[in-house]
Parts: sequence; structure tokens; C-alpha cells
Amino acid sequence: MTPEQLLTFAYVAEAGNISRAADLLHLSQPAVSGQLRALQEWFGEPLYRRSGHGIALTSAGERLVEHARQLRHAYAQARGVRDAWRGIASGSLQLGASTTPASYVLPGLVAAFRARYPAVALQLTDGNTREIVQRLSQLDMAFIEGDIPAGLPADTAVYEWRADEVVAVVPADHPLARRDSVALADLAAYSLVMREQGSGVRGLIERAFQAEGLAPDVALELAGVEGVKQAVRAGLGIGFVSIMSMRHEDGALVALRVGDRGLTRTLSILLPHASAPARAASLFLEMCRA
Repeated sequence: MTPEQLLTFAYVAEAGNISRAADLLHLSQPAVSGQLRALQEWFGEPLYRRSGHGIALTSAGERLVEHARQLRHAYAQARGVRDAWRGIASGSLQLGASTTPASYVLPGLVAAFRARYPAVALQLTDGNTREIVQRLSQLDMAFIEGDIPAGLPADTAVYEWRADEVVAVVPADHPLARRDSVALADLAAYSLVMREQGSGVRGLIERAFQAEGLAPDVALELAGVEGVKQAVRAGLGIGFVSIMSMRHEDGALVALRVGDRGLTRTLSILLPHASAPARAASLFLEMCRA
């Protein structure tokens, strides 16, 4: 067994797919498969099995992968120490963000950071909240919306960042469009267009309906804010989006506050490897919180 084999196993287990893990590691797929075979031979038990287009860990694999993740975490901490010593003259910053901050908050901050530190290579990947949390070990910083998921890595710092409001969206000619706010009971009478499972907006809306004992009619489920708005324009139902996504609308859609006080949530920053973050991550965090 070698450290490289354990690190590779950690990436494959998280990605659930050998090809995706090879891309993350910048290795060929045969090289990754060869490391897995060698690790499996050393362990003496099957560590994974094929499942559809990916892999599923065996019970032996589940036991071993915890140690592999600990090793990868130690390597990440070592990288953070190295980057801190190097300073900020060069380097990279891997950011991950759920849909709302990725689309409507971070672009301006990334542009400002690039202007101040042009030698730092930034990469921003997006997804829903669940997807971003799953990728946390591969990121220097993450930005999510809504409740903080349980089970974050032990060395992850959480910072409350900004408040956001989720609004109902209807076409301008909809019967509810002339109201300033609308009750959940009124919305439940119409077909709804919802974000995909794992979305922060979806979770907030579902909890709000459940709290009032309502069972909404979900006519369509879509990934992404713009997809929801296009479906609402097409008359497929009432949608729910961050109010930030309605800033530059052309009047075809109307945003309605849900309830008298609105549905609010918090956008948060997650800093993995918080005990030894990369210098670039520390500077970007300062800029975000300023």
C-alpha cells in the first residue's frame, strides 16, 4: 500500500465514478484503476463493486475509506501551510457555490479579487447546496444557502454571510399578480414549479408548506433558477426564487412576498481546512466579510 493509492481511493469513493476521479486527479483512467487494484490486493478483500456507470463501496471499502479521507485531509492541511508560506504572489483558489450566490453575488467579488491579485487563478464551480457540500474537500471555500448540513468535516469553519428572501414568482397577468404578498394556502391552490431536490430554495419551501399542513401540487421540477423562471413565463405554474434573481426582470414576471414577513434564509460561507487555510482563501474571506 502507498499513500497515493489511499488518496486515489478517497477521490474515487467521493466521486462514485473512476472516470470522474481520474479527471479530478489529472490521471488517466487506467492509472487510477491500477492503483485501486493494487490497494485491493494489499487489503485482501474487494473494496468496491460496479454499480451502473459508477462504483459502490463494499463493507470493507467503507471501513478503509475513512482512513483514506483522513490522509487526504492531512495532505490538504500541508498544502495550506505551504501556500501560506509562499504568499499570494501566485497560486490558485477553488471556490464552490450554490446557485444563488454563484449567479448573483460572487461574480462581482471574484472580479474585485482578480483586479487586486491578478496572479491568483480562480475557479468557481456551482451546483445546488447538497452538491457543493459533497465537493467540500476539493474546495478552498464554499458558499451555500439555507440550513447548515450536518456532518461537515471537523476542520470546517462556518460564517453567516448575508440574508436572502425567497419569493413566489407569477406571470404579470396571473390572478395573484396584483398582490404585494400571498399566503401559502393561496399558493397551494395552484400548480407549482420547484427546484430540484438538494436545492436550498426547495428545502425552505417544503418546510414552510409542511409547517402549515399543506400538500402543494408540484407540476414540474427543474434544476436552476433561470429554468424555473422560464417555466413560469410559459404558464406551467408558480415558481420560487431568490429575490436577487429578480433584479433585472423585464416586467413579464412579478415577485410576491410569501406571508406577511416573507421567507428568509441565510447565505453562509464554509471554510474547509480552517486551521490552515490557503493565503488566497483567507484574503478572499476578508473581502467577502468586509
